[in-house]
Amino acid sequence: MSETDNLHEAEGLQENTQSTSETTSNDSSQDDALSEIENENAEDAEDNENAKRHEVETKDYHSMNMDALVEELNSLIKNHPIQAISKQVNLIKEEFNNQYDELIETKKEAFIADGGNSIDFHYNSTAKNHFNKAYKEYRSLRNAYYKNLEENLKHNLSNRNQIIEEIKNLINIEEDINTTYKHFKELQEKWKAAGAIPRDRYNTVWNTYHHHVERFYDFLHLNRDLRDLDFKHNLEEKQKIVARAEELAKHNDVLYAFRELQLLHKTWKEDIGPVDKEHREAIWDKFSAATKEIHHKRQAYYAEIDKVYEANLAVKNELIDKIQQISKENITTHKGWQEKIKQIESLREAFFKAGKVPSKVTEKTWGSFKQAVRDFNKNKNTFYKSLKKEQLENLNKKLTLITIAEDNKDSDDFAATTPLMKKIQADWRTIGHVPRKDSDKIWKQFKSACNHYFDRLHAKRDAANAVELEALNAKEAYLETIKNITLEGSHQEKINTIKEYISHWKTLGRVPRNKKKINDAFNKVIDNLFGQLDMDKHEAELIKYTNKVSTLEGDEKALENELLYVKRKLDEIKNEINQLENNLGFFANAKADNPLVKDVHKNIALQKKQLTIWEEKLQHVKNLFE
Repeated sequence: MSETDNLHEAEGLQENTQSTSETTSNDSSQDDALSEIENENAEDAEDNENAKRHEVETKDYHSMNMDALVEELNSLIKNHPIQAISKQVNLIKEEFNNQYDELIETKKEAFIADGGNSIDFHYNSTAKNHFNKAYKEYRSLRNAYYKNLEENLKHNLSNRNQIIEEIKNLINIEEDINTTYKHFKELQEKWKAAGAIPRDRYNTVWNTYHHHVERFYDFLHLNRDLRDLDFKHNLEEKQKIVARAEELAKHNDVLYAFRELQLLHKTWKEDIGPVDKEHREAIWDKFSAATKEIHHKRQAYYAEIDKVYEANLAVKNELIDKIQQISKENITTHKGWQEKIKQIESLREAFFKAGKVPSKVTEKTWGSFKQAVRDFNKNKNTFYKSLKKEQLENLNKKLTLITIAEDNKDSDDFAATTPLMKKIQADWRTIGHVPRKDSDKIWKQFKSACNHYFDRLHAKRDAANAVELEALNAKEAYLETIKNITLEGSHQEKINTIKEYISHWKTLGRVPRNKKKINDAFNKVIDNLFGQLDMDKHEAELIKYTNKVSTLEGDEKALENELLYVKRKLDEIKNEINQLENNLGFFANAKADNPLVKDVHKNIALQKKQLTIWEEKLQHVKNLFE
């Protein structure tokens, strides 16, 4: 039975039901409006507090983070009837769980990428704990409310059935009609106050009630004055309802207008009896016209809302596309992934703030978003798993260097160990990243071993430097005493004096590396003293060379360089002699007194003398290594 049928039955128009239905069927928008009102009122019949639910604002929960959702849930529980917030609570719960699932997935992926095992993953969220506490409170209050409501519904149903029975029996009571009519009006008032009943019994109980009310009005025709008086009262009440409906049709808040219209229909149907035939069609047509106008405005309102939701859908689809594009990029560095992670997070926040989408695509849109983010995370995890393997290899390499550092940190062979320690430090810098959990630990271990060694090295060098500075001061003073000396005595005595200077210079010790030039100054003084002698150049050169290399004694690297230099010089002289001797072949038929031949022979003799000198120098350098 349609809403139109029920309303017209309430007017006592059973005989016009077919024609009314035909008229209504030609006006689908009006039928839609009445159907919506019928459905809403049937729901309210089970819970007379249901209307309050429509007064609770449904906010854009997508734009809220988890903490804000918890705060909103607590606010709803505190400030609204518990039965009025189920829709909002369910939406908040769905949004919170979506965000929490996303958070857990992200945290788990990071945990695994950092070397953890999925079975060991655990994450404790303060927001989740607060949400569970608030939702538990909501469920407890809601269950208590509906348990009490169920008991009331059963009680109210029993009362209404009792009222129906009493109305049913009125026509069988033998008493004054006025007394009976008064009793009928009292039962009607009881009916109005009887309270909510189960939704599934609503239409049956109301139609039964209406049937017996109609029977009573048929019975009442025996006293036309009472019935006409009742019809007049009912008409006046319905005219008030029509006037109010027409006011609501002009109201700017269409949702408020529809809700109020729903209450007017409920009052029209349940609280006001029929009117006389003369006014039945006219009053109903006016009410229907206002209903239709409000319905059209409500449809237009939702059409505008749908446009907003469609615009939000376009924004969200664009964001999903951007996430998908990023997930397809070939990112090969940690820095690159960190930048993309920030971009994805920004796109996620924009998605949550983009607002609602049409309900028919809500799940599809959310699924596409989740899949796009999941694809990105999958690629990210693949990269960090491969990076993890590389990091473990790097870790093993660095652990090997730590072993070398710790094995050599107490070595006293500084000449051999120092290059080794410097090399492993250089090697450490070329090795890539290691797992984050190991990074600080192994660096401290490696640094400690290296610092231990170099602290010992520096301590020794500091002590050596003090001795070298003392030697430098002594050499500077000694150099001042001999640089202007004129040799005296015989030739041999002069040579002995020079040798004594050289010998004493060597006893003064090594000077700091950056002060080595003082040896050059000493060699220059010695060369000047040799210049005072009239002696064989060969002998003088060897004495000078002996003096020069004597200053290198103890400096193994410098001696090695000198040895290489002498060997290279010898090779050059030998090559020169070979070349000259080869050149003599060109003069096979030339006379011995040929100037060119004589010049070649002279040059060969000179080179051989030099060869002898450099061979003696080589032997002298070799002796210094023994």
